Amino acid sequence: MNGAGQPTLIVIRLSAMGDVAMVGSVLHEFIHQHPGVRIVMVSNETFKPFFAGIGGLVFHPFYPQHIHRGIPGLYRLFKELKRYDPSAVADLHYNIRSRFLALLFRMKGIAVRQLDKGRKEKKALTRPYRKVLRPLKPTTERYADVLRSLGYPFVLSHRLIRRRLPLPETAKRFFAQSETGKVIGIAPFAQHQPKVYPFDRMEAVIAYLSQRGHTVLLFGGGQAEQRTAEQWQQRHNHVQSLVGQFSLQQELAIISNLDAMLSMDSAGMHMASLMGVRVLSIWGATHPYAGFLGYGQSMDDCIQVDHPARPSSVYGNKPCMCDGKDSMELIPPEMVINKLREIGL
Repeated sequence: MNGAGQPTLIVIRLSAMGDVAMVGSVLHEFIHQHPGVRIVMVSNETFKPFFAGIGGLVFHPFYPQHIHRGIPGLYRLFKELKRYDPSAVADLHYNIRSRFLALLFRMKGIAVRQLDKGRKEKKALTRPYRKVLRPLKPTTERYADVLRSLGYPFVLSHRLIRRRLPLPETAKRFFAQSETGKVIGIAPFAQHQPKVYPFDRMEAVIAYLSQRGHTVLLFGGGQAEQRTAEQWQQRHNHVQSLVGQFSLQQELAIISNLDAMLSMDSAGMHMASLMGVRVLSIWGATHPYAGFLGYGQSMDDCIQVDHPARPSSVYGNKPCMCDGKDSMELIPPEMVINKLREIGL
């Protein structure tokens, strides 16, 4: 399956959504600098849209609950991938599954390089006492390091690169009804509760944008979040919930046409970054120093407060209490609104 003389690189990042979106940002730039390389991207089928438009890339879906479940399923995946006749394997995940696959490829004499997650320095950043509060290597650079270690010179620009996609027909009306011509996306939800800005405060921000005449589009979440988003839509003019209404590919197309995005430290930030859209991001238990700021985004657009207890977590799965208050409670709506004003919203 390999073209004559064409190196084939298998890239593995199975989850989670935001991390896979960051891989998309990296590979867009990688293939521009190495157009002769064929990439086989291995990830959950849901995330295929993150890699649309990358020339020379083949997306190979991973089905963890079906044919690729357990050891037999991973061995089946290995046999599927071996048919591409890979030159090397870049493991950008370094979890149990990817490490098992890496072992199988090594046993066949295929070069494998794996992600250094920087666990030691991340632990120093988030521990309760004697924190070492300094910017760590961005996750995108850690991904790029794996590719470099396979012999591919590679420089990331760390710039937002706009990738405007055609709007779905059913979404065009959202962009036609704005009084100001500005359409702002908000991704107010996150997988872990400590990363979520309190809903009453977020609604105050939504009310501000609504009163300004901007169209506000709400992204992300499951059924419970969908109900919250629909309530905000009912209570405020120019606010539209997109939760559960569009496919991931359609959401990316809509995001690519936004004027800006307001997000948690979540997948919404990384999806907007992949599309080259500026993001104002709100940080509580987590911190951009851990390396998960959206690709091409600016620290100046991070909304957070300095406190000795922050951050408490790399991934946001642990609460961050600051003098008896959750760290998100230290960010009043006015702080977010002032940042929106600074960028002309």
